[in-house]
Amino acid sequence: MNYEHLRVQRAHHIYWVTLHRPETHNALSTEMVAELAHVVIRAALDSALRAVVLRGSAGFFSAGFFTADGHVGNFHSRLQAIDHAEGDPAVHRNLAFGHLLQAITALPMPVLAVVEGAAMGGGLGLACCADIVLATEDARFALSETGLGLIPAQIAPFVQARVGHREALRLGLSGERVSGTLAQSLGLVDALAADSEALDALQAQWLSRILAYRPQANHSLKAQLSQDVAGAPSLGPQRVDAPQRFAQCMHREGAKGLPALRVRRAPSGSFTLQGADVARLHDLGCDRMPHICH
Repeated sequence: MNYEHLRVQRAHHIYWVTLHRPETHNALSTEMVAELAHVVIRAALDSALRAVVLRGSAGFFSAGFFTADGHVGNFHSRLQAIDHAEGDPAVHRNLAFGHLLQAITALPMPVLAVVEGAAMGGGLGLACCADIVLATEDARFALSETGLGLIPAQIAPFVQARVGHREALRLGLSGERVSGTLAQSLGLVDALAADSEALDALQAQWLSRILAYRPQANHSLKAQLSQDVAGAPSLGPQRVDAPQRFAQCMHREGAKGLPALRVRRAPSGSFTLQGADVARLHDLGCDRMPHICH
């Protein structure tokens, strides 16, 4: 299937998913979220799939819902909607993103997020849903919603599951932008690479490790640990009002903060991936060397 905002390939029993809205630093539009949700459904139904990899095009993971013109995931035009109005699109879109994050964490196969450039807001939430996060040393991570009069309603629980309550609170309240190096010390990142080329090699190394083990064992381990971890993010009773809280902020403080935003491995055996395989399967060649594509 062809997607407008994603590049998706299935090779070596892996889904290679590349966010592709380079002109907006791969901002998470409503359409991209819907396409990601469709990919996750396909992955969940694919019994031969061994892993899913999420990466951004053009050397950038995702700016979240923030775009260069101050729009936020198509919400900007909805700011005039009445609070608590039935059918409020801010509520429905925020909840849809929460369902996407939960669906990613529920996938039976390992999920890797490969971050370069930055993972901001919803992009950070997307990365935190992955089982393994790889990044470049100079990648940037931030929860910047409150500075715009918003709250990371669906994102925060996944960040908290990664770094703990105190660090999640500090990141959310301060909006601090942390480097890949600091993010690793906090637990946001599992392994670092010096640059994008080294990141390709690191990604290949981790996938080769994962694919060397039996898939059903990996699936069972994920299921067991998910059951054993107290406070794992969910869409249970404690979060039913998160979309409403988000929408309230969107229509109130967000109406002031947003306009000011400007963003200048096979089942029968094992095999080894190389960094060049990774770049090819994510179709990154044109991003790094545009002249070879014209």
